[in-house]
Amino acid sequence: MRRFPPERIVCLTEETVETLYLLGEDQRIVGVSGYAVRPPQVRREKPRVAAFTSADIPKILALEPDLVLTFSDLQAPIVAELIRLGVTVMAYNQRDIAGILAMIRHLGATVGAAERAEALAAGYEARLAQIAARATGPRPTVYFEEWDEPMISGLQWVSELIEIAGGREAFPELARMKSARDRILTSDQVIAAAPDVILASWCGKKVRPEKIAARPGWDAIPAVRDGRIVEIKSSLILQPGPAALTEGLDAICAALA
Repeated sequence: MRRFPPERIVCLTEETVETLYLLGEDQRIVGVSGYAVRPPQVRREKPRVAAFTSADIPKILALEPDLVLTFSDLQAPIVAELIRLGVTVMAYNQRDIAGILAMIRHLGATVGAAERAEALAAGYEARLAQIAARATGPRPTVYFEEWDEPMISGLQWVSELIEIAGGREAFPELARMKSARDRILTSDQVIAAAPDVILASWCGKKVRPEKIAARPGWDAIPAVRDGRIVEIKSSLILQPGPAALTEGLDAICAALA
């Protein structure tokens, strides 16, 4: 990196884009992922240079970034290629709420906005505590489905948000697994868990509640019997950043009410 704080940043996932906008540092962003939709104006203001597991490397190089921000092992091939080409890369890998808050604080410090980042993160911490304190009474068992074929349960930050909202994660042992292949479920496992609520966000694909309800044997599940199958938009819950801590959590709370 030749300039610090970095003046030209490419964000290959949505959560760093939203964080920089919230910090008032969006002028530093010169390229974004095609999945970046928060805030809405990002689609008008910033050129799209990548999907999630693929990127237009020549387009990124043409933007002459001081820093490229990435997320998770799924973007490792992109990271390796950029590093080989001499680009400075920061790879975040937050998988829980603590990691999301740390990402916000770290990114804020990186762009010279540490105080604003601390205020933003502390505000989220206070909000999460307030919502958790309001969650009293019986806790419904919640199954979160990240994908349908094969069935994949939710990541740890989703599991933690379910608990904060007043629910009980149906598969807490799977939520700790980082890899999707380690969170694959059988239909029998879900039937045995008997969730009271089913939340689904099929990673960018529209959820079909009727398809979930029609699975063999699922008519015995309380959530199916009572019609409590709720879609949460992937842009709200599957991005480990501000969206999940705000509108994503609100959507979970509404589904459990």
